[in-house]
Amino acid sequence: MNRKTLSERDICTQCITPALAAAGWDFSTQVREEVSFTAGRIIVRGKLHSRGSRKRADYLLYYKPNLPIAVIEAKDNNHGLGDGMQQGLSYAETLDLPFVFSSNGDGFLFHDRTGNAEPVETELALDQFPSPLELWQRYCTWKGLATAKSRETVETPYHDDGSGKSPRYYQINAINRTIEAIARGQNRILLVMATGTGKTFTAFQIIWRLWKSKAKKRILFLADRNILVDQTRNNDFKPFGPAMTKIEKRQANKAFEIYLSLYQAVTGSEEEKNIYRQFSRDFFDLVVIDECHRGSAAEDSAWREILDHFSSATHIGLTATPKETREVSNILYFGEPVYTYSLRQGIDDGFLAPYKVIRIDIDKDLQGWRPSRGQTDKHGRLIEDRIYNQQDFDRTLVLEKRTELVAKKITEFLGATDPYAKTIVFCEDIDHAERMRQALVNLNAGHVRENRKYIMRITGDEAEGKAELDNFINPESRYPVIATTSKLMTTGVDAQTCRLVVLDQRIQSMTEFKQIIGRGTRINEDFGKFWFSIMDFRKATELFADPDFDGPPEQVYEPGDHDSPVPPDLDIPPGPGDDPDDLPPPEPPLPPECAGGKRIKYVLGGEVTVYVVAERIQYYGPDGRLITESFKDYTRRAVRTEYASLDDFLRHWTGARRKKAVIEELETRGVILEALAEEVAKHNGCEFDPFDLVCHVAFDRPPLTRRERAEQVRKRDAFARYGDKARAVLEALIEKYADSGIESIEDIKILTLDPFTRLGTAQELIQSFGGKPAYLSAIRDLEDELYA
Repeated sequence: MNRKTLSERDICTQCITPALAAAGWDFSTQVREEVSFTAGRIIVRGKLHSRGSRKRADYLLYYKPNLPIAVIEAKDNNHGLGDGMQQGLSYAETLDLPFVFSSNGDGFLFHDRTGNAEPVETELALDQFPSPLELWQRYCTWKGLATAKSRETVETPYHDDGSGKSPRYYQINAINRTIEAIARGQNRILLVMATGTGKTFTAFQIIWRLWKSKAKKRILFLADRNILVDQTRNNDFKPFGPAMTKIEKRQANKAFEIYLSLYQAVTGSEEEKNIYRQFSRDFFDLVVIDECHRGSAAEDSAWREILDHFSSATHIGLTATPKETREVSNILYFGEPVYTYSLRQGIDDGFLAPYKVIRIDIDKDLQGWRPSRGQTDKHGRLIEDRIYNQQDFDRTLVLEKRTELVAKKITEFLGATDPYAKTIVFCEDIDHAERMRQALVNLNAGHVRENRKYIMRITGDEAEGKAELDNFINPESRYPVIATTSKLMTTGVDAQTCRLVVLDQRIQSMTEFKQIIGRGTRINEDFGKFWFSIMDFRKATELFADPDFDGPPEQVYEPGDHDSPVPPDLDIPPGPGDDPDDLPPPEPPLPPECAGGKRIKYVLGGEVTVYVVAERIQYYGPDGRLITESFKDYTRRAVRTEYASLDDFLRHWTGARRKKAVIEELETRGVILEALAEEVAKHNGCEFDPFDLVCHVAFDRPPLTRRERAEQVRKRDAFARYGDKARAVLEALIEKYADSGIESIEDIKILTLDPFTRLGTAQELIQSFGGKPAYLSAIRDLEDELYA
């Protein structure tokens, strides 16, 4: 066998696969080929988006399903034995794998990342590939799994629902690291996973495996919202069936094994109401605390009381945003996270939605406002004489015109994009959420007449609004469209189709900011949700500049008073996003209506006008710094990064068997040609071929229209050597190119469409060239003539 003539895929099938089979690897359960483990980052350009390329391993090796231990990267035999090693090592870091193999078909280069091997890299013949048991023993040594019981716990299978769907790679990492830590005897564990990455599913698989292995027999799962407990019981935890119960009505039934509880349901201000004390201290083997940043680590918190009572149990904390302040520390209690999957990584991998930011600054917010001497509010109350600024608005001072302006900008944005795009408006308090609801109702009277639930206030004090929360987060339910809220929807709201998050709330806590941003980061491809927008009226998004926020937005746009709130399509760039920490806590609320210790809230109507200031468009670049850049500038930079010169691009274009492949390559780098064509057409008044767009924008070449290129081919009479019918087909293809572009004529199915059907059947037309190979050769000749 001459390996030099084999493709990379041939090397896999003829050399690597037989070597694995000979070493005892089971291809039904232990070997997966060509495994894509990321989704490809979503790249947003104007109103359009594309997917970047996925990361794909040639082989992943598993000791048991969902227990990956090695990766193999293959190259053809014109490469060296170790040419795939660096790529394999990169994949191994991401997938948390200790063993990496590279092969060109002559043998293997083996890299051991455990730190327990000398030398680190060794060459192996094809017949020396290690067996599954050999690699598993090395893996157990690396992980410190010294006892048979610890290995048995780690080997316990995942729950399989029969759908064939497997967990994402980062969920496998989080689950396996947690199980391994517990098997080694670690009793305080912190898992940090960005909102929208499946923390509850991850927790379920951890609990399931520990329960099935009998490593943990009685488990308590705690959450701080009733809706979270119910969602968990009805969805991810459903396979526990009759072994599971929810603690409610302050009843402690000790006949179950899996307990779900709202932490308020097991604690109380009076000692006798602390239901958790009805359970003995050693009743639970495992306590899992969802959203543990919400206070479980504070010395005097109710959650901490529960953890102290069940101190002999293993405690697992789950959060998207661990809290680290002088007063509260998750890490001090749980220790360093055993695994972190951040918003930045989730966006880079394509599992979370990127976002644009629209910053709208209002004059009174920037300049402040001071009452005139003796001025009273609309209720006749004398207004305290001082300068009121952004931290006062909607807390101690209400400017009705400001509320109306915010509602107007939200309405304009939805009107210009999608009036039925799910929107959450975060307000200062419940009163502000109600006033915002009223202002939005008045500006959207037509939609409200269509359905009164178009806009709903969803706050903790109002039963009807809370009852609509499930409908808001249900992608199938059209209404409510707009939800005004204060704190209720900051966490635990799985709003998969939320496309607009509005910040009219002063936010200084990094933890709260990340939780709010997380309301929009879920992707729902079935409903076309790939990215979302944040409309910021309170400068909250300045927290993007904080070093603790690891995910700047795709775009920052600051419209002026008369500008559309929708960012223009001609500007762009990329940037990802998320992890932990807390800025100084927000100032405590001032004392709500003076009588009875309530905060005084002055209300001013139309006598105080407001308007929008600031008109700059900015984006965060890949390095996290603000840049100003047009779509044309981005395309020029992206193309020139890939192709050093015009000649380099021309060689690549003319050498491609199908031009569509080059177009798709460009789109994975964020060059969305449809959006670029729109921008260039604005300035030139006509449409161009992708080839001309790139040459014009990236290399300053004057463009030709598709019609001009078609006419040049006709003038050259380049196809005189073909018979009448073949020339008629080529003439129709030239006309089709002029109308629809290059991609249309590369698809052989075009021969089944009008006007080709008038010339004959597809088979007859292909035979007029002498068969399919000759037809495809003629297409390549036609393309050469078009781009001559």
